[in-house]
Amino acid sequence: MPTLVVDGANVVGSVPDGWWKDRRGAAERLRDALVGVAAAGPDAIAGPVRVVLVVEGAARGVPSVAGVEVVSAPGSGDDTIVEVVAAAEPPVWVVTADRALRDRVTALGADVLGPRSVPRT
Repeated sequence: MPTLVVDGANVVGSVPDGWWKDRRGAAERLRDALVGVAAAGPDAIAGPVRVVLVVEGAARGVPSVAGVEVVSAPGSGDDTIVEVVAAAEPPVWVVTADRALRDRVTALGADVLGPRSVPRT
């Protein structure tokens, strides 16, 4: 099954909708919006897909739900995303707009999609 790794902080931060007032709540809304992606896949990938949402900072501790595995980064979210990508069976896609992270995960064989490729709410 393909794996879709979502850079939670990057995707949440891609739209200035007040997410900074409640980072945990924003991560939970993103997680819930990703449930449908697990079954159908994002536009670029046919589903079903394994969805891994990586959260950091104030969003740590957001629980997983059916269809979306949530990984709390103990430190850098980018480092944790790289670890998840390295451990996953191909094919792997990463949802992020972070250029440095894009370089790191493509070096591991992952493909990259932009934040708009997944629903946020």
